[in-house]
Amino acid sequence: MTLKPGTAWSDAWQRSRAVAPEAFQDDRVLNLWAGEWHADGRALPATSPIDGTPIASPPRLDAPTARQAVRASLDQHRAWRHIPLPERKGRVSAILDALTEHREQLALLLVWEIGKPWRLAEADVDRAIDGVRWYVDNIDAMLEGRTPLPGPVSNIASWNYPMSVLVHAMLVQALAGNAVIAKTPTDGGVACLTLAAALAVREGIPITLVSGSGGELSEALVRSPEIGCVSFVGGRDTGARIATAVADLGKRHILEQEGLNTWGVWNFSDWDALSSVIPKLFDYGKQRCTAYPRFVVQRTLFDQFLAAYLPAVRSVRIGHPLAVEHPEDALPALDFGPLINAAKAKELGDQVVEAIDRGAVPLHRATLADGCFLPGQDTSAYLPPVTLLNPPPSSPLFHAEPFGPVDTIVLVDTEAELLAAMNASNGALVATLSTDDPGTYDRLAPQTRAFKVGRGKPRSRGDREELFGGFGASWHGAFVGGELLVRAVTEGPEGERAPGNFPAYQLIP
Repeated sequence: MTLKPGTAWSDAWQRSRAVAPEAFQDDRVLNLWAGEWHADGRALPATSPIDGTPIASPPRLDAPTARQAVRASLDQHRAWRHIPLPERKGRVSAILDALTEHREQLALLLVWEIGKPWRLAEADVDRAIDGVRWYVDNIDAMLEGRTPLPGPVSNIASWNYPMSVLVHAMLVQALAGNAVIAKTPTDGGVACLTLAAALAVREGIPITLVSGSGGELSEALVRSPEIGCVSFVGGRDTGARIATAVADLGKRHILEQEGLNTWGVWNFSDWDALSSVIPKLFDYGKQRCTAYPRFVVQRTLFDQFLAAYLPAVRSVRIGHPLAVEHPEDALPALDFGPLINAAKAKELGDQVVEAIDRGAVPLHRATLADGCFLPGQDTSAYLPPVTLLNPPPSSPLFHAEPFGPVDTIVLVDTEAELLAAMNASNGALVATLSTDDPGTYDRLAPQTRAFKVGRGKPRSRGDREELFGGFGASWHGAFVGGELLVRAVTEGPEGERAPGNFPAYQLIP
């Protein structure tokens, strides 16, 4: 196996510098604030999860500089909100054309920075472009009777979808008349986001892109009075702290957090359909908020479930996303590569060992020998698929989303047990119920505490007009997707109540 020619990190870096020399300097990226690129912040050593290659890291700002950046963003916001909508649409459309031109470069950066296989990296870029273009085409009706927020939108997002989640949100927020602030994810994606921001700021979009630790920058990015809205995507611990802060301040917010998304199997017989979807559920190693790590299976169907599940999970393909047998070969069609870093792979691997020690039954454990790697490469960030039966309640795998390629299975005997197991995490983003009887689905699905429930098919965040949110502890604040994303970052009639999950009310669209 060899690295596909032209795909080395050095190749990706030099091409990025050629496209946006103002944003890339020597071996580091720059911070963007007050409409200019700044060589400030402290960059720590960083390596790619795919093989340990040294890569660029986020240049971490201190709190005083972050506050200065927020104040500058407010000045940009006050000017941008008065730009006519047709002009905003034209500028955002020009950005989309630039992103399309550099689509493969953005995707290659994602491969190196966060370990996405090529197919999924391209999809992340494409979903951002296609999704924002839909808003450009439909924004006029969504903004009727609405105005931009009094201050910029502050975005703090996870590392797993830099383009289709973070850049998509930023461009829609700007299209709606707001200046935009984004903190680069600490664990990866800074070069991809920097290139995207460089293309955007050339069109006059008021973007601020800064890096730093959440603890040091949260005062500026969450609590600053200049901030009009806080948009967060990440884990429950950090989300809970932000939820407390925005509640104290009465600040508008969109807080997407994780939940244990479950797939129930009850009075079901279409095993070919289930088997066909299992490999796709392992896309990106289940490192996404809408992954399905838990199957809740009717005990009397367990043998048939295993007969469908095990051959499918054994077909999951892992390896180095850029490794090919011959230089002229296409990049490998993998389901996933590494986890985000070696520490996460070790943490999850240790949880698996501990769960087995406490009584979980290992049903499937793949090995790295099943994957394709470069000779002698660092594989410390890789964890092959694992499936456990009955994780003990004392294990984190029982009640929390693993954010990795570990499936757990729980057996149940009654519908009450099915619902209890599917609602194990006090709210989720998505769920699925596989059952032959439409009446059973219609009766049980509304009792599942997930924002989206599929019948025999996975649900996802969705694109364009599809709405998205969560129940329970998986979501705080306004729901998004379709027109709701625009409503969440604009002001409407006095007394308007946004659809969402708030301390005082829950309003389902």
